[in-house]
Amino acid sequence: MENRQCVGTSLISEAPAPRRRRLVRRLLLAALAGSLATGAVLVLLPAEPQRHRPARPPAAGPQSRPREQALTAVTYGVPAALPGLTALIGRQERLVRERPKDAVAWAVLGSAYVERGRRAGDAADYPRAERALKTSLDVRGARNTGALDGLAALALARRDFPAAKGYAEQAHKAAPKRWSAYPALIDAYTGLGDYEKARAALDKLLALRTDAAARPAVMARAAAVYRDRGWREDAVAQLTDAAAAARTPAERAAWLAGVGQLAWERGDLPEALRHFEAALRLDADQRAAVAGRARTLAALDRTSEALAAYRAAVAHRPRPEDLLELGELYESLGQPGAAEESYARMREAVARSVAGGVDEELLIGRFEADHGDPWEAVERLEEEWRRQPGIEVADALGWALHRAGDDRQALTYAAVATDKAKGGGVRSALYAYHLGVIEAELERTGPARRHLQEALRINPYFSPLWVPLVREALRELGDVPDEPPPSE
Repeated sequence: MENRQCVGTSLISEAPAPRRRRLVRRLLLAALAGSLATGAVLVLLPAEPQRHRPARPPAAGPQSRPREQALTAVTYGVPAALPGLTALIGRQERLVRERPKDAVAWAVLGSAYVERGRRAGDAADYPRAERALKTSLDVRGARNTGALDGLAALALARRDFPAAKGYAEQAHKAAPKRWSAYPALIDAYTGLGDYEKARAALDKLLALRTDAAARPAVMARAAAVYRDRGWREDAVAQLTDAAAAARTPAERAAWLAGVGQLAWERGDLPEALRHFEAALRLDADQRAAVAGRARTLAALDRTSEALAAYRAAVAHRPRPEDLLELGELYESLGQPGAAEESYARMREAVARSVAGGVDEELLIGRFEADHGDPWEAVERLEEEWRRQPGIEVADALGWALHRAGDDRQALTYAAVATDKAKGGGVRSALYAYHLGVIEAELERTGPARRHLQEALRINPYFSPLWVPLVREALRELGDVPDEPPPSE
């Protein structure tokens, strides 16, 4: 019924006692984060302060266009092209050297660092962003909405939903009619498992008048909420409209990659591949599209192309989640050595990410549950659940408890992840698979069969490693009995 074999080793290996090694790890990670942040942060403050002056207008000419597109994108909270972001950062760094009391320049610099770090997968930009944004806040004070928006975006990039909520609520309180605080509020409430507040915030956002530059970002935010509620068609419509209304190639590529992801989640491989490739034609740096294309090629049994695409995705500043996917693809192909190499690189990527202040507990917990130490996963994910109890954490914690052998407790969390009344409206093949396996272990044969079948109906290609186990579990459960179900 169940595959409890572990490939690879724990992310945190060779430790005597779980709680003691946890403390040692925290101390080491804190020391690493401090040293990397200290070495990475650019010293921008000049020796002598100058009077505050408004930011100077951008220079005209063809060379300034990517930079000015990035400035507009950062201002409106929409995706920007990496070359434009780098050019914008260079300009803002010069500006704050000249004008250290220019709060707007500091806020733009910090927000550009956040966006570049997020897009490039480089968490080393996050300590720089934090310093710039907090400098802006110190210069202007607590009602500095630009800095507060940037800090909320930084907290979201670091998966710190309580901090994101705090900054976004401050920004909203300072200027209640501004639309730009709402997307961060929605994401923060979602990460904290407060789905009613997320939907209420979306309703308020949609009721506001937003200009044409902001409208695609608003539609994309609506699509995310609709997807979480299980409203697939509405989510696709919103993201398609956002892509059509986008003003730059990078922005349009981001929304097309989102449409591709929705197609992937419902198992529509040709549609997913079409949108991922369209996104990459517009913006070759669109990392979600690179990984999505690789995932889709693997599902289409175009294995050589898939491996080449994954290698391209993880060649430079790889995201830990992409390395985990690649490792599991190698496992499914019977290549444990290559899988372990990918997992080793994932550990390195996680360490870099944590050094930049990113909360990687969810990803580490998932890895440990399937490929390492399940009790390590339980310990981490229980703490994560106490801090930010979203449905992703509920699913991961339920699965970790199952892998550790505590199926009764596991069922509690797996049910939360799939319960619409508790926010689990998203149609996830992985969540349905986890719930079905846990129910089968508890000899709840009927519900187990239904949920395993549902996993394959939602997306019969959701994982090259786990789909064969779904089919094996269904074979073990046998056919549905002919007799009618017992009456209440």
